[in-house]
Amino acid sequence: MLIVSYDIHNDKLRTKFWKLLKKFGRRLQYSVFEIKNSERILKILKTEIELTFHPQFTWADSILIIPISKAQNDKVIRYWQLAMEEEEILFL
Repeated sequence: MLIVSYDIHNDKLRTKFWKLLKKFGRRLQYSVFEIKNSERILKILKTEIELTFHPQFTWADSILIIPISKAQNDKVIRYWQLAMEEEEILFL
């Protein structure tokens, strides 16, 4: 799993970044996404950030990508809405 946090001041650029992240994961908070980790997805994100977003950044913008290992992911504690989303539902 990857946790991606961002603070982008330009509204159009922030919306474009949000749309990119939405393709790969789910929003946890306003500027925080949880993304299923794979080398392919990480490579896509890094390429997009470096080619599309980084050239338009100001000193006030930032993106933070935090990889969470499978072992650590199993230790994540979730409450309320996120906890319910993680439960598997079986329809018969």
